[in-house]
Amino acid sequence: MKRTHLPLNGLRVLDAAARHLSFTRAADELAVTPAAVGQQIRALEDTLGTVLFRRTTRGLELTPEAENGLPALREGFLQFEESVRAMRAGQSSTTLTVAAPRDLTAKWLSARIADYRRQAPDTSFRLMATDGAVDFTEANLDLAMLWTTGPGEHEGAPVCDGSVSIVAAPDGAADAGLIGWAGGEVDGAALVVADAGLAIDAAAAGLGRARVPSLLAAADVAAGRVVELDREAGGELRYWLVAPLPQWRQKKVRSLVDAWTQKAEQAISTAS
Repeated sequence: MKRTHLPLNGLRVLDAAARHLSFTRAADELAVTPAAVGQQIRALEDTLGTVLFRRTTRGLELTPEAENGLPALREGFLQFEESVRAMRAGQSSTTLTVAAPRDLTAKWLSARIADYRRQAPDTSFRLMATDGAVDFTEANLDLAMLWTTGPGEHEGAPVCDGSVSIVAAPDGAADAGLIGWAGGEVDGAALVVADAGLAIDAAAAGLGRARVPSLLAAADVAAGRVVELDREAGGELRYWLVAPLPQWRQKKVRSLVDAWTQKAEQAISTAS
């Protein structure tokens, strides 16, 4: 159904002027001049084709037409306020919905969430798996983490320098050949697995060497499950935190992004 164009500014001025029965006091409430209030009322009267106020010896009075419309108008403004509160409810929510590739969640994200919740114990997370593109309009997401060249049409911040590590089991099983993974290097691979996380696990099991994002391999290298044979400088690809501007502006999202990107900067500084 096509909705009638509503002169919302004029209706807002009408509500204030009707409550005060004074253009001057209405102007004070709305932070405009009395002349501006008068202009809005006259424009509204022209639009509606009816007189809304009359000046008498006792001051400003509402016409019967204005009095008839005010109850519904004020109820409408209450509904507007309720709608705004509902739409802002997500700002006060402490739940963050994050989409990320499964291997990133297993090798990096879960530990970061645990660390973050120690600082913000009231925060809860909902994790979704993604294999690439994310539709924020359908998934009801706050934030996504993607292996990509940049944020594209969204806002974003990188969480690593994009460096790539070649890892293998500590016992020297690097000679077993290359382990490829979907999205990574597969040419000449003796074994191909679904993602970089599985490639690291296969390398740890002695099935060969894997060339994977250093961010994913860091925990396994630190734990001694694999050793880093070499590290290559990052190219254009790296892990990014991305979100549309409305989500990106949310306080809960900004807090998380700031925490994770600061730790990423510290890690990059230490590695260099």
